[in-house]
Amino acid sequence: MQSHHGAPYSPCLTFYIMYKGKNMKNTILFFILLAVSCIHAAPIRILTTTTDLKSITQMLTGDLAEVTSLTTGKEDPHDLTSRPSFVVKARQADMWIRIGLELEIGWESAVLRDSRNRRIQVGAPGHLDVSQGIEPLDVPTSNTGREAGDVHPHGNPHYWLDPLNGRIIAHNIATRLMTLFPEHKETFATNLILFEKKLDERMFGKNLVAKVESGEKLWLMTIRGELDKYLQNNNLKADDDCWLGRLAPFRNAPVATYNRSWLYFLHRFNFQLAGELEPKPGIPPSAKHLLSLVDTFKQKGVRVILQEPFYSLKAAQLLSSRMGVKIVVCPNCVNGGDDCEDYFKMMDNLVVKLGDALAK
Repeated sequence: MQSHHGAPYSPCLTFYIMYKGKNMKNTILFFILLAVSCIHAAPIRILTTTTDLKSITQMLTGDLAEVTSLTTGKEDPHDLTSRPSFVVKARQADMWIRIGLELEIGWESAVLRDSRNRRIQVGAPGHLDVSQGIEPLDVPTSNTGREAGDVHPHGNPHYWLDPLNGRIIAHNIATRLMTLFPEHKETFATNLILFEKKLDERMFGKNLVAKVESGEKLWLMTIRGELDKYLQNNNLKADDDCWLGRLAPFRNAPVATYNRSWLYFLHRFNFQLAGELEPKPGIPPSAKHLLSLVDTFKQKGVRVILQEPFYSLKAAQLLSSRMGVKIVVCPNCVNGGDDCEDYFKMMDNLVVKLGDALAK
């Protein structure tokens, strides 16, 4: 066992003192060592705004931290409101980790203000916005008012659904952890390598990562649009059971969504976003609007509607009854449903469900 400052504490030492402590001096020494050991053995307290951040953070910290999420994964994070329990958790936190891009704009500032915890305020080392290094999509090209719906001026904040951004998130968290708690730097660095390796193998497949000898090389080619040509020239392909391999047969397939939260996922796996059931972000669809989508979706060949479980199914069911499209209800957050206990399982669930629906 180690303290947050790297000092070793041996439980054998305390038992030895208990056994040998036959005078008051040894007894006092025992209680002093026990108190110091308990203080320094306390885990790092990390508070994340979403379950996805909690999952990734836990993989990086292991037993070194106690990680808590303010959201459960079963709700729309935009609609969350500040609660007294949030303030209590924030008051005790050593570190605050948020998605950013104004995902938490409706409630974060109130929690931070009322916590009076200087360690985690915006601009403090203990406050981390993991959107650093993310290339945002859907950035408005003009000033938009409330009549345009829930538009985010800095871009769509649901970027964790792109596995590349999951990699960036992990790197940002690990880097800040190593800065704040340098005594555990080696552990965080090792866990980051393991996380990246696991993500790369889920994305491209173990065989392809091994043959190329670098998951990072595969990502760089993906970003540059060179991966397809490289694989073709070298007679390689992604494993059939990895995320890329499972969805490759459906490239360019049109997919309709309820909300624009799936944009990053569809972009990464080369799907066409055929349209959203919401007429504007955050505005529930009317029957008139839905009926206007029938001809559009038929023309585009839409066979699947993808939506989150916390939205009503009535709109999708109306379209399904009119044109026979499949409805794929899938959590877009960790713990948002069954088989979504961590970041990798959440992505597995999404890839499998969408792939199966498109294959039928």
